[in-house]
Parts: sequence; C-alpha cells; structure tokens
Amino acid sequence: MAAAAAPAARGALQAGRAGLAAAGSRLGPGWRLPGSWAGRRAGLATWARGWAPAGAAPRRGYSSEAKAEDELRVRHLEEENRGIVVLGINRAYGKNSLSKNLIKMLSKAVDALKSDKKVRTIIIRSEVPGIFCAGADLKERAKMPPSEVGPFVSRIRAVINEIANLPVPTIAAIDGLALGGGLELALACDIRVAASSAKMGLVETKLAIIPGGGGTQRLPRAIGMSLAKELIFSARVLDGQEAKAVGLISHVLEQNQEGDAAYRKALGLAREFLPQGPVAMRVAKLAINQGMEVDLVTGLAIEEACYAQTILTKDRLEGLLAFKEKRPPRYKGE
Repeated sequence: MAAAAAPAARGALQAGRAGLAAAGSRLGPGWRLPGSWAGRRAGLATWARGWAPAGAAPRRGYSSEAKAEDELRVRHLEEENRGIVVLGINRAYGKNSLSKNLIKMLSKAVDALKSDKKVRTIIIRSEVPGIFCAGADLKERAKMPPSEVGPFVSRIRAVINEIANLPVPTIAAIDGLALGGGLELALACDIRVAASSAKMGLVETKLAIIPGGGGTQRLPRAIGMSLAKELIFSARVLDGQEAKAVGLISHVLEQNQEGDAAYRKALGLAREFLPQGPVAMRVAKLAINQGMEVDLVTGLAIEEACYAQTILTKDRLEGLLAFKEKRPPRYKGE
C-alpha cells in the first residue's frame, strides 16, 4: 500500500514544488526555492534584508509624498506605524471609477511596492466620502471603440492580479460604494473590512456584460459557487451587514462621523501585523495562496517548502531567545 502511494506522493511533491517555484518571484528579490525541501535556503538573506519591525500604537503619522491633485495618493505611515502603506483613491469627480489614468497610477504604485522590503502591510482605501470605487469609468468606456475595450479590461484585470500577488498582507477598507471593478479590487485583497452603510456588488450583468477584473473567479472562492452565481446573475447589491453574513468581508463596523470606520479598523489590523516576523508573514501568505489552489496533499508539500524558508533565519532564533528571556522579539527580517 505504501509502495502504491509513493508515485502519487512524489507527483504531489513535484506539483507543489513547481507551483511554489512559479510563485517564488512574488516574495521579492533574492527568493529561491531551496534545493532540498528539508530546509536549505538560497538567497533568503538578500530577500529578507531591510524588513525592520515596527511597533503597534494608535498614533497616526503621514509622509507628504502625494500631491493633493493626484488620483491615487501613496502614503507611507511613519513613527509607530512605519511599514504600513496606504493607497488612497482620490477621484471624486468620477466616483473613484477605474479610468485609464487611475489604472496606470495603480500599476506604477504596485510595481514600486512589491519590491520595497520596508513595506509590511498595504491598505487600500478611498479618500472620497461615501465611495470606495464605483467600478469602471463608463463615460470613458462609452468613448472607446470596441477594439479598445477588450485590451483595456485586460489591463484592469492584470493590475488587480498584481495587487492579489503582492507579497505582503493587503487590506481593503470599504467605507462606501464598491461596485463592479471596485468590488473586484477589494476581492484581490487578503482581508476586507467595511462600514455597515457600504454597498457592494458585481452588477455587470445589468449592463449586458460580465465581471472582467477577476470577479467570476474570486467571488466564488470567497463565498462559494452557488451564492456567487446568485449574486452575479441578479446583480444584487449588499450592505455591510449582508456582506459579513455571506463571508464577503471579515469585519463590519457602524460608520462614524468622519466616514472612515472601515479604514480605522484596517489600520488596527495592520498594527497587529507589524510585530510579527517579516519573513514569516511573506511565506505564510505564499503558502496559503498557493495551497488553496491545489489538493490537500500538494498543499501540505507547499507548506513544508515554505516552512523550510524560515528555519535558518536569524528572526527564528531571535523569536526563541525572546521567548526564553520573556521579552518582545526584535525582528530584522533576516
């Protein structure tokens, strides 16, 4: 019986190894799949270098990187929140809809962040009250000849995929309307939090099209196939409480006077992530993402390979020493 199972196990191991190798580049420069899944790493120090931990405190600090007129504001939080980056969509006149320019800016921002080893968590939010993202810019779309529509939708899909493949945790803070491509953008994030007053839905069938930014694939993975079909077929819009009930979001909050209850919750979650080992956070995300796309046996093989990446790190030894000395660990991402 063991002999019969051996080829299947080897096949699963090879499949998991291939999937992990393909995804390895998402962890950042210097990452390599170990020659042996028993734990030898290659390039891990290069990959992990520069990831200094940050504390978790309620104080908010912003840098002044972005200009007020920008449609996307990239803010690197500072002081105790160092390591948290906020992408703020700021296209009020278009209800934060996904225009050519906004997609270009998102792509540029994501491209810079995915290789920045000082980044620990990314929050995507709106800086326009009552709106997260209303989906595609239909006024702009109406002016496009049919030959341009397909390539542009492909570009939107590619940028949303880039967000999904970021190596660090991502949180969507939904404080307002998230329809069509706006919800697809949120679905690409690891965690979604929303105000109870927020409205969410994939409404494309009302326009005689289908979700084109990953919604037909990510929504079923988030809430199950049958319910996802029901919501897409009906173009139904859910509020925050309904979204929480079906598992579309992780947390629902009563909206506050400032209109940023979801963002505040997202910031609180990001602060919880900051003290953890930077290498472990990246590898944990990779193991979960890759494991969910394969069978359990292959997924466990992927977990084994990912765990091996942490064994020889200085951070692991620091964690053990800190536990022994009864003090908080001081991780360096090495």
